[in-house]
Amino acid sequence: MINKKGPSVIVFDVNETLLDITTLEPLFKRMFGNPALLREWFAQLVLYSQTMTLSGLYTPFNKLGAAALKMTASIHQIACTDNDLEELGDRMRRMPAHPDVASALTRLKNAGYRMVTLTNSPVSASPTPLEEAGLSDYFERTFSVEVTGKFKPAPETYQYVARELSVETSELCLVACHLWDTIGAQAAGCQGAFLARPYNAFLPAPGVPHPDFMASDLTELAEQIINAEL
Repeated sequence: MINKKGPSVIVFDVNETLLDITTLEPLFKRMFGNPALLREWFAQLVLYSQTMTLSGLYTPFNKLGAAALKMTASIHQIACTDNDLEELGDRMRRMPAHPDVASALTRLKNAGYRMVTLTNSPVSASPTPLEEAGLSDYFERTFSVEVTGKFKPAPETYQYVARELSVETSELCLVACHLWDTIGAQAAGCQGAFLARPYNAFLPAPGVPHPDFMASDLTELAEQIINAEL
């Protein structure tokens, strides 16, 4: 039985948290000769999504992703073709789940938690990335920030989920491998569960809230959440 003082709804980030973005690396190896350029592109995408929100502007995440690829190519003085952009979109739609995801989601579902997703990506036609990865049946609902016109970690994004589910933000626990996401969720009144996947780590700076839960494996993170209720 879930303690009412703990989270009743687990909200999952999607890209990189559930779905493996390293499957985009072949595109970056072909274009740039270096698969590690994936991280530079992704960092630019996150930076400019947040810049748009802070500036009171909005462009869909997938269009920003395409533009960030063009930008990264321009920085490195190489061409970015329509075929490159098409491949990026196709690969992003077909990212597989990380190996630890299905078992962790099953464990949380069996423990009685409601589970939803919240992504910066816009709503897509079926089959969605979660359907392609075989994960959609785990979730009660899937939310996109496009409804708010603001990207995470804007507080309105987490508040939107709480409002739609008729719960308080304190009843939500945001699971993400991006610390900026858990920081935003905690600032909005949610609990934060930080998944320290490769290329992600805690920022030990003054004022940064420590996540309520933290692990490098989603199964372990799920166990921490469940055991906190005991």
